[in-house]
Amino acid sequence: MSPRIYTSPYPDIPLPRTSVFTHIFASRRPGDVGGFPGARKAFIDAASGAYITRAQLLDLALAFAHGLRTHPDTRASRGDTVLIFSPNSLAWPVVLFGSVAAGLRCTTANSAYTSRELAHQYVDSRARLLITSEDGLGAVRAMFAELGVPRSEGDRRTIVMRRDLQWARGPAAESNPEAAGLLTMEDLLKGGKMRQEEQFAGDLSNETVFLCYSSGTTGKPKTTHLNTISLLSIVAPCFPIMGPEDIMISILPFYHIYALTQVLQLPLLYGLPVVIQSRFEPTEFCVNIEKYHATFSLIVPPVLVVLARHPAAGTHDLSTLRWLCSGAAPLGKDLVQQTSFAVLFRDMTSTLRPAGYGLTETSPTTHLLHSADAARKMGSIGPLLPNLEARLVDDAGGTAVEAEEGSPGELWIRGPSVMKGYLNNPTATTAAITPDGWFKTGDIAIRDREGYYYIVDRQKELIKYKLESVLLTHPDIADAAVIGVEDAAQATELPRAYVVHSNPDKIRTAAAKAAFADSVVKWMETKVARHKFLRAGKCILPAAGKILRRELRDLAKREAAASPPKIVSKL
Repeated sequence: MSPRIYTSPYPDIPLPRTSVFTHIFASRRPGDVGGFPGARKAFIDAASGAYITRAQLLDLALAFAHGLRTHPDTRASRGDTVLIFSPNSLAWPVVLFGSVAAGLRCTTANSAYTSRELAHQYVDSRARLLITSEDGLGAVRAMFAELGVPRSEGDRRTIVMRRDLQWARGPAAESNPEAAGLLTMEDLLKGGKMRQEEQFAGDLSNETVFLCYSSGTTGKPKTTHLNTISLLSIVAPCFPIMGPEDIMISILPFYHIYALTQVLQLPLLYGLPVVIQSRFEPTEFCVNIEKYHATFSLIVPPVLVVLARHPAAGTHDLSTLRWLCSGAAPLGKDLVQQTSFAVLFRDMTSTLRPAGYGLTETSPTTHLLHSADAARKMGSIGPLLPNLEARLVDDAGGTAVEAEEGSPGELWIRGPSVMKGYLNNPTATTAAITPDGWFKTGDIAIRDREGYYYIVDRQKELIKYKLESVLLTHPDIADAAVIGVEDAAQATELPRAYVVHSNPDKIRTAAAKAAFADSVVKWMETKVARHKFLRAGKCILPAAGKILRRELRDLAKREAAASPPKIVSKL
């Protein structure tokens, strides 16, 4: 039987084969930058009000690129990799676009990473240089020490993004004494600028530009200039119409591909200024919506949970906010329909876009639900975006068979936004992408008669934190598995570890088992970033033998239904 291939209801969009920098910043007439006046604000620091215009961002990026290529402490070459390790800041777009203009590959690290986690990404990505905030210096220096790199050499590889915003006509700030003597972003801005960015035209547009370390278990997606341009182009039909009065407020972490593409890049294509918060804090978010008259924001479901319950949402004027898009995690129908949201958003029924869908491997978005369909198709991820193809496949028997019309199947995607492959892992790439280009998402979907898709299950784990390898370094753990347990209150899944003690005789009593479970939770908190903590209760200890995730998922569901105690021992 030939494959049943679904296409988008939208017509294909022509895709330029060039660098993402050229695509975003190319001038179409004198005085403009990327099709909009160069004097228009591009990014604004929420706390201080300091900002950079589109023309200033272009100049700063080309100056930073020049510094990376020519400074005696950096001497970067086209194709080198730079790692960016920092919370959101006004300096982020400068260092990101400057690195891309210099022809470098960028890998972005979670700003909460421990030195151990950072070391893995630094080595695995083969980064030469590391750009960090002043607050990240401790982890960076600890990382180099763990890798056996002398302090002087580690410092030579480090570039600091200072708190001081005088370079953007913003306020001065006291520097971290630990940063004394280190090369800074401002140092690299002083030596002139490149006349133009590195070119990646034609087939060169298939060169890697972003190395994205998602929470995936299989590998680290390699994204090309063309993948990124494809994403930026194909979301256009579902993107809301923006005018000169519109402004985005951003709370998403820039290291994540969701923000990397749709906060740092997409708004530049629409002339949309972006107000940057360093992190999500509900009162600050509400204050800044009111202060900057923000009209648009990209969020995740837990943000809605917090806002629905937080008093700041009722004490600040949020009436300018006319459009929200929730992504990166499933947004349940019940959450959307909570009464508190009708109050929070002043009965603006078109404000909340219920869902979209995508993965790091697809750069990321493949589906978006148009705001006009928000009520009619609640629970759907929307139709397929332009230039993409989809299949729904049942391969439970080991052979790919098309799911019956209207029946669930694993969602496969093919198109120009699908990643190049997994970094340093050809085996994982071969397993994930078929020879004819189909990427297997691992998610189970249904397509209705109108072409709207619904995610109904997961063939893979939503919790993909690679925590098992960490747990197995514990001296008293013989085997371990981590699964995701749904937490409706937080609108997300949380990690739960099931472990086998290497010497069960040591934990015969219930008290000993409980103490061991507690100790593992506390031990993990010294090894990983906060978002990877084992937050779904205590560790649960199954019987010795091979741990099967499908059985654990069923066990977790039974335990949830029975409201079990926090410690369940089967040893």
